[in-house]
Amino acid sequence: MKAITKRSRLGKPALVSEISFYIILGIFCAACIIPFIFVIIISFSSEESIRSIGYSFAPVKWSTSAYEYVFQLGDQLWRSYFNSFFVTIVGTVTSLLMTIMYAYALFRKDFKYRNFFTFFAFFTTLFGGGLVPTYMVCKQLLYLSNNYAALIVPALISPFNIIIMRTFFISSIPNELIEAASIDGSGEYRTLFQIIIPIAKPGIATVGLLTALSYWNEWFLAMLYIRDAKYIPLQYLLMKMQNQADFLFKNASVIGVEASKMLKDLPSASLRMALVVFIVVPIAFAYPFFQRYIISGLTIGSVKG
Repeated sequence: MKAITKRSRLGKPALVSEISFYIILGIFCAACIIPFIFVIIISFSSEESIRSIGYSFAPVKWSTSAYEYVFQLGDQLWRSYFNSFFVTIVGTVTSLLMTIMYAYALFRKDFKYRNFFTFFAFFTTLFGGGLVPTYMVCKQLLYLSNNYAALIVPALISPFNIIIMRTFFISSIPNELIEAASIDGSGEYRTLFQIIIPIAKPGIATVGLLTALSYWNEWFLAMLYIRDAKYIPLQYLLMKMQNQADFLFKNASVIGVEASKMLKDLPSASLRMALVVFIVVPIAFAYPFFQRYIISGLTIGSVKG
């Protein structure tokens, strides 16, 4: 009887800590989800409601004018959506392949120039050539202009991702496995693609998610190298639309009386939120595909311990 009482007393702190953990986790989830819900509500709020009561979870009047304004782009909107998806998918796959091979070379202790290429990757995180030399190399030497390569090639290699991948290889792949594969007659490419990559899926998924987010949110490269409308990605297109709307509002008095009356019905604040929805929702659906590998990658250290 005493043993049962003792066990129940020992179980109370654990129960309290578990409840506290779930409460904190629930608050954290709410802090992440509620702002996005708020953005969606504002995107469907009318401009009159925003002017009268500001941003609110319960607008005075609902409206779809912001989305109607975006859909006026017509075929260009869907073309830009395709461009963003194409650049993100091709860029992520190509960048992952190059990052994995670079990190694998740095991981191999028997690679003769390992220290040099490690320093080379690290050095570029501290010093860069600057915008003007980069622009001249991409535009005049590599001819990256008005094509998909202009949106993919400049962001192919990230030293940060290389260091992450190399560190993951070191922490999760034993050298004995490489030696055993070499004894069995496995070549470097076969060892990498058939042995290393299946083990390193959590690290690859993490770097892949970071790379996909980087490509999806990229608009600066399009501003530098793209002039043809058929290559414009979604982010740059929507940014241009927002800038045009802001310009019209700021210069309404100069444009004329009739035009200023029309601008009153043009969405401004709700348009910003609608653009956020257009950009965030597609990439948010990509996270569940990476979640399983990311979670397993986070638990690798505890399993080893």
